[in-house]
Amino acid sequence: MQLIDNFGRSIDYIRISVTDRCNLRCLYCMPDTSGCTAAGKADGKISHDAVLRYEEIVRFVEAAAALGIKKIRLTGGEPLVRRSLHELVKGIKQISGIEELSLTTNGQLLAQLITPLALAGLDRVNISLDSLIPERYAQITKGGDFGKVMAGIRAAESAGLLPVKLNMVPMLGVNDDEIVDFVRFGMHTGAQIRFIELMPTVVNEHLFSKGFIGSEQIRRAIEREFEITPLKLRKYGPARYFKVKCAAEPQSHASGIIGIISAVTCRFCSLCNRLRLTADGRLRPCLYSNIEIGLFDALRNNASAEELQGLILQAVALKPERHHICDGTKTGTSTGAPFIMSGVGG
Repeated sequence: MQLIDNFGRSIDYIRISVTDRCNLRCLYCMPDTSGCTAAGKADGKISHDAVLRYEEIVRFVEAAAALGIKKIRLTGGEPLVRRSLHELVKGIKQISGIEELSLTTNGQLLAQLITPLALAGLDRVNISLDSLIPERYAQITKGGDFGKVMAGIRAAESAGLLPVKLNMVPMLGVNDDEIVDFVRFGMHTGAQIRFIELMPTVVNEHLFSKGFIGSEQIRRAIEREFEITPLKLRKYGPARYFKVKCAAEPQSHASGIIGIISAVTCRFCSLCNRLRLTADGRLRPCLYSNIEIGLFDALRNNASAEELQGLILQAVALKPERHHICDGTKTGTSTGAPFIMSGVGG
C-alpha cells in the first residue's frame, strides 16, 4: 500500500519524538529560563503520564506500516535521555514493512548507549554538531562536551551505522567561519555533512534576525574552496545533496557528500514525505503547522489498528501544500508565529 496526500506526495516517513526533555540548551533552540524543554517550548515539561509509552508507539508504527510507512526516525528533545530506548528500537525493527529506523541525537550519550541500540537494530544516526571548536561548541550548547560527541561519532562508525550524518546550523557571527572546515571534516572522516538553515522559533527571534544564513550563501562559501556537483540520492526529502571535490587539488581522489537543507529560503514542501508524532501523541502533518490529530487517547485506550489507521489517514488528508514561515504565518491560520517541533533533518 502507498500513502498519497492531496498534492500527489508519497508519505512513507514518520518522525517520532520520544521525549521533550533535553540535556543541552542550544542557543537557537532553548531560552535561558528554567522549565523549557525542546525547540522553544516554554510552557514546562510534559508530565510522565502524558508521554506515550513504548508499547503505544509500537502499536502506532504497526498501524502506520500497514498503510505504507517505511521509515521511522526517533527524535526528542534528546531521545537518548529516555531510558531503555533500545527496547523501543527492537520493537519497531520487528514490524513488517519498516525498512529504515534512524535516530537524531546530540551525541552526548551516544558512545555509552550505541552497543544496545545497534544490537536492537538501529540503522543509522544523525548527530547535531554546530562547531568543531570545543570551546565554541560548549558556548553554543551551553555546556555540551565536544569530546563526548566525537566519541559518539567514532562509536557509531565502529558499530556500522553508516553513513554517520552530522547536522550543522550555520549562524552569522557564531560559526559561519567553520562551513568549509565541516566539509573538510566530512571528506576526512566519511561523515555526511548536512548544512541546515536556521529556522525561526519563539525563542530565537534576535538570533534569527542577526544570524540567519541562506542556503545560497552556504553554497557559495563551499564553492570558494571545493567543486560541488548535484547528486540525486533520493526522490523525497528536505536535503539537496552534492558531491564535493577539492578545487585546489583537481587530481585528488578525496571526495565527500554534503547536503543543504533550505528550510526557509527554498521550500522543500513539494518533496515532503513525512508526518510527525509528538511525545504526547499528537500527529502533525507539517513541521510548521498547528494542524494536528490527537492520538494519545486512542493509544492509551487500546484503539484498534483500524481506528489508528483512520486517524493517520486524517492527518495525511490535512497535510498542507506548503509551510508559511517566509511570510510569518502559521499554516492553517491567518496570523501568528510559526510553531516549531524539534529536529528537521531527514
